[in-house]
Amino acid sequence: MSPFPALLLLALTAAPAIARQAPFEGAGPGDERPIRGVRLCWCPPGRFTMGSPATEPGHRSDEGQVAVRITQGFWVGKFEVTQADWRRIVGELPGRPTAELPAGDDLPVGDVTYIQAEDFCRRLTELAIEAGELPAGWEFRLPTEAQWEYACRAGTTTATAFGDSLGRTQANFQGEPYNGGLDEGPRLGKAAPVGSYPPNAWGVHDMHGNTFEWCRDWYHPTLPGGDDPDLSSAISTTPRNRDGTISRSRRGGAWDDDGWPCRSACRLRFEPERGYDHIGFRVVAVKR
Repeated sequence: MSPFPALLLLALTAAPAIARQAPFEGAGPGDERPIRGVRLCWCPPGRFTMGSPATEPGHRSDEGQVAVRITQGFWVGKFEVTQADWRRIVGELPGRPTAELPAGDDLPVGDVTYIQAEDFCRRLTELAIEAGELPAGWEFRLPTEAQWEYACRAGTTTATAFGDSLGRTQANFQGEPYNGGLDEGPRLGKAAPVGSYPPNAWGVHDMHGNTFEWCRDWYHPTLPGGDDPDLSSAISTTPRNRDGTISRSRRGGAWDDDGWPCRSACRLRFEPERGYDHIGFRVVAVKR
């Protein structure tokens, strides 16, 4: 008997196993992959300077620059998590619609606490693993501040991903453009559908403006540097607010801001137990 039928059968039965072992990482920055309906963009390993120079207009004292190395590539949400994403993964929206954030499938989810955002990430991880779309050893979670800023900058060293200014045709914010940005485009005064404004060089939308985004870290007045900095467990060293509470970090600015808080390096604090209609989030998929 010819050996070829047996060899062919072996090749056919081995093919699914080979496919399952295909690399999960992206081939280059901005490569896209959908998981459970959430579109993701690849952020490769690399180095960058986190924070802003003292000469940058709008620079704040908690933005002192540090050198950071991202040792493992990760996937970042191409868009902020939408209300449709939330209903599909979790169910009922976390907050009531407002005039500034009405109900809408393509609008970002808001009025979400840090804990609720983390719960979304856990549920998405479970569903993606069950569906075979997320390999063992990977999980969804909120980005660290370093991952968020790295994805926001997308290789740039300027104040924003679009240069050293920001206008309202580039991001959804209400007030004054940043550092000479064009004073054109609508002053919406409310959330816009995700993806309404141009993406950065890695294909990620709305890192500037639209809605603030939760980060994983406890807020600290000094940025951590080094390899893969992560202050998500550093509760003992985070400073207390005037009322005795403690805060996580949020990034990106929102529809009701001027342009300057939308800078890549700008960081603000917020208590994790609270929600607000202009605070949402985006996910990252990372190796555990």
